Amino acid sequence: MADFYEIDFLPVGNSKSGDAICIRYEIAGQSYIHVVDGGYEEDGQKVLDHLRGYYGSNRIDHVIATHPDGDHTVGLRTVLASAEVGSLWMNRPWAHAEELLPYFSRYTNAENLANALREVFPNLAKLEDIAIERGIPIHDAFQGNMIGEFKVLAPSKAAFLQYVADDDKTPKAAQDATGRGLLGGLVQVVAEGIRMIQAAWGVEAFPAEDTSPRNNMSIIQFTNFFDKNVLLTADAGRAGLVEAATYAASSGVDLPANKFRLFQVPHHGSRHNVSTEALNVWLGEVGDEAQESRSIAAVSAGKDDQDHPRKVVVRAFMHRGAKVFETKGEKIRFSGGAAPAREGWTPITPLTYPTGYEE
Repeated sequence: MADFYEIDFLPVGNSKSGDAICIRYEIAGQSYIHVVDGGYEEDGQKVLDHLRGYYGSNRIDHVIATHPDGDHTVGLRTVLASAEVGSLWMNRPWAHAEELLPYFSRYTNAENLANALREVFPNLAKLEDIAIERGIPIHDAFQGNMIGEFKVLAPSKAAFLQYVADDDKTPKAAQDATGRGLLGGLVQVVAEGIRMIQAAWGVEAFPAEDTSPRNNMSIIQFTNFFDKNVLLTADAGRAGLVEAATYAASSGVDLPANKFRLFQVPHHGSRHNVSTEALNVWLGEVGDEAQESRSIAAVSAGKDDQDHPRKVVVRAFMHRGAKVFETKGEKIRFSGGAAPAREGWTPITPLTYPTGYEE
């Protein structure tokens, strides 16, 4: 069991949101440090400053790039270039080009497909270049892999390959002239107007569509500190959450669980990433309004981001006995055990229950 742990959500973005998470835990007197995503370009130095200022270290055991989006990966360039890094964990589509060939009918050569995929996922390609230049080992992070004390619950390799095939930015040569994607679905963008609906406790209404395949590529990590669960979801969607829950249950995790020391709200609180069904699997069904809070949910949202977190998402976590906290320009620390005290850090107030949600 860990002697202590601390998980720090750093503020990322202003009008737009992103993720940068620093983790330190100690087992039998040995400390381990993880960095999960690094936000935008300007956030990379913030990560390094946090590690040096609060962890007293320039050494990172594990850096995890959860998926290709720039609000998670670009800041990691500075981290990889400047810190002493033990391992980089990320899933690179081009590293599996041979297995992806059947999805791309116009490619017969794995090398050509790999080159095309590197162009489609430049943020990951840049991290690979830096890691190779600095001699940092790169590892896949598929379902079942252990990253220190954290187990990867999703994506499985099979799911990841399908997400790559379904991604709307995969090589144009693999799409026909009608604008239809690899699986034949018409690619469309629908503008939607948002209005608020007043609703009683327990009412939930999510859009029918899951988030993008690219978001579902997100590496979902799980651990247990002091008999309380920790789940890091990045931008995972419903498909990723359900796959992760299925694997967790098969690995002996008792779900639904009502004690999460930390449940990261996916994708900054987007309403396309969770659903009533997905949250029921993880946290149980909607409870009574007077129920005692049992879990903590954290949202990484930009200070001036007016779209995140969505109120329907905040409500849904509260319906299942969670207190919800958001960064909104501030650092948030979750800790346990004999974690070192931090001068000047004070408790924060959870969000209040929204009386309505977005239509």
